[in-house]
Amino acid sequence: MVVTHNLGFPRIGAKRELKFTLEKYWRGEVTESELLKQAATLRQINWKVQGCLDWQPVGDFSLYDQVLDLSVALGNLPKRVTDLGGDALTAYFRTARGRAPVDTAENIVFAGEMTKWFNTNYHYIVPEFDSDTTFELNAERYVSQIREAQSQNRTVKPVVIGPVTYLWLGKSKDGSDRLDLLSSLLPAYQQLLKEIASTGVEWVQIEEPVLATELQPEWLSALKTAYEALEGFGPKKLLTTYFGALGNNFEVATELPVEGWHVDGLADRNEVARFVEKLASGKVLSLGVVDGRNIWKSDLNELLEWLTPIHKVLGSRLWLAPNCSLLHVPVDLASETKLDEEIKNWLAFAHQKIGEISVLGQALNVGLQSVESELIANGEAVQARRVSDRVHKAAVQERLKEVDESWGHRKAPFDVRIAKQQSDLKLPSFPTTTIGSFPQTPDIRKTRRQFRLNEIEEAQYREKMQAEIRHCIQLQEDLELDVLVHGEAERNDMVEYFGEQLEGYVFSEFGWVQSYGSRCVKPPIIFGDIQRTQAMTVEWIQYAQSQSQKHVKGMLTGPVTILNWSFVRDDQPRAVTCKQLALAIRDEVLDLERAGVKIIQIDEAALREGLPLKKSEWQQYLDWAVTAFRIAANGVRDETQIHTHMCYSEFNDIIEAIADMDADVITIETSRSDMELLDVFETFNYPNDIGPGVYDIHSPNIPSVAQIVNLMSKAGQRISKDRLWINPDCGLKTRRWEEVLPALKNMVSAAKELRAQA
Repeated sequence: MVVTHNLGFPRIGAKRELKFTLEKYWRGEVTESELLKQAATLRQINWKVQGCLDWQPVGDFSLYDQVLDLSVALGNLPKRVTDLGGDALTAYFRTARGRAPVDTAENIVFAGEMTKWFNTNYHYIVPEFDSDTTFELNAERYVSQIREAQSQNRTVKPVVIGPVTYLWLGKSKDGSDRLDLLSSLLPAYQQLLKEIASTGVEWVQIEEPVLATELQPEWLSALKTAYEALEGFGPKKLLTTYFGALGNNFEVATELPVEGWHVDGLADRNEVARFVEKLASGKVLSLGVVDGRNIWKSDLNELLEWLTPIHKVLGSRLWLAPNCSLLHVPVDLASETKLDEEIKNWLAFAHQKIGEISVLGQALNVGLQSVESELIANGEAVQARRVSDRVHKAAVQERLKEVDESWGHRKAPFDVRIAKQQSDLKLPSFPTTTIGSFPQTPDIRKTRRQFRLNEIEEAQYREKMQAEIRHCIQLQEDLELDVLVHGEAERNDMVEYFGEQLEGYVFSEFGWVQSYGSRCVKPPIIFGDIQRTQAMTVEWIQYAQSQSQKHVKGMLTGPVTILNWSFVRDDQPRAVTCKQLALAIRDEVLDLERAGVKIIQIDEAALREGLPLKKSEWQQYLDWAVTAFRIAANGVRDETQIHTHMCYSEFNDIIEAIADMDADVITIETSRSDMELLDVFETFNYPNDIGPGVYDIHSPNIPSVAQIVNLMSKAGQRISKDRLWINPDCGLKTRRWEEVLPALKNMVSAAKELRAQA
């Protein structure tokens, strides 16, 4: 009999219950016991949804981040946090956010660095290591959740990030080799597996997603060392990888001493065939056959044609699951009562993907006739999407043919452009600006909601949004910022806002996905060819500019970020969809320029996360991604200054591609990494202007003038001071005004101090 299981489930709740309870806890509005009660309720709901499967995951639930959970279990929190004392939950949130609810200004700390989880839009808290790092296990979180599930008669499979991936995800703070810590880390894992075994579970899902990357020999050797050391400890091990094929890691992975493997069955079917042929007697092969990263229905009939002969060979040694955790998709399509019914029939969220795995298992175990109606309905939906004239637009395809190489190039090189821009813009040295958004207050959100529900007229909505723009402009004038923004009060999300005004998109009401901690995003869905039919931002930016003599930036999201932060159609290459988006943004850029806007920011926050995990495949992606940005940005006059922004991504290894984007100014995150990300500029002569983010907006902490001056002084050691801007590291929509105003005041004061020093 085929075994069905799942790797992980969304923890936020169908109505974002975890988000709201967390934020109440941080504000002191609910107690710790109330927070933990809400978490337990969500776990119970999640296990019930997955009850149709043979195994349910446990340990996949987290209050903030699963990597941070493991750091806590291993006793590996930063010394700056542990030195403050306090209980475990206080230390947990200090590491995640820089402060806990009990903290005052005297005992806040720098939060742990945050970066992308492989090539997803989920962010994890980066483990910190040095040569003195030690590990001391506390397995209570894992054991208690296992006991909790068992008390509800769940057949569970604990989820643990593997030791090599844990080291790979972290950073050495003193330059020491992370792999030198493996020998001291493995005893903690041995003890963890023993304690998990004491609960009576049969299997543990031990995750090594690094196997989907191109590992250096020393890391492959570390995998051998690790799993030889763990052999015989704990339950049976399902070595789990996802986000891609094993590639050159295949031989090492398949020789590790474990009882089973889970691989991404959607990545490379030829590799699956090799695995089936190689699988030793008594060993298990779990195939990820449902896409845990996207929201389209699986073609169940086609999958069964592929899986049936594999099942005949492996029998009960074949397990079926999504290819990765369902953390990356919304919770339940059934919540969507307003979604276009035709397109809704093409979709599957986490609940529905669990159902797909269940149908596949039943079809193989009992026979196709047992799920005949489900297979017929699935086949009809898949075919309807395939032939729909709502998906393919001849006009869009024709315009793509018009694009030639000249569309991606500015008229003059940067040194010529910047001279014209400086003459025209007349900005001081160390110019100050923000990334775009200002706090989205309850009143702003209420106004947008009322307008969406037709509870207020359009004129009343516009009046309220204009009042908010005037408020933002006046505050920035009072702060003496040099380049202003309109605050983006009218925007629900930096991607969804644009998607709502483009053909080829559809939107969910409750399709929330966790980005980090309590931060959730609702990715729009690209179902067809993209085109822009009218201006999207011009009216708001023109109004903002009318309120100030200073320059107000036009604010746009770039084509690559719109692509990477959407659920993207899977019936054509992503490069083609991205070029369609680039043409839409290009039209908006040119309309802004015609409206007199002299500075236009095109955010590409997600450029790096679209990189394939295998470095040998990077250049192909970067070629079309950078081309898309250039098509969007480079139709303007030399005097128009183009900015772009990238947040929370290690970009040192793609710096040449970023330079090739040829934006006049790039703003980046450097505050959490203490300007570490600027090390690349010691060896790479970045040609254009740059704003290293000096203010960590993901923490409630307020940076001091001295801290900002110190960070900018470090930046000035690597980059010519006449090319430096001063700005926060990301937008400010998630912060409160009482945090934003003093932080920006300090930022402006720091700029004045730096100008005085020059």
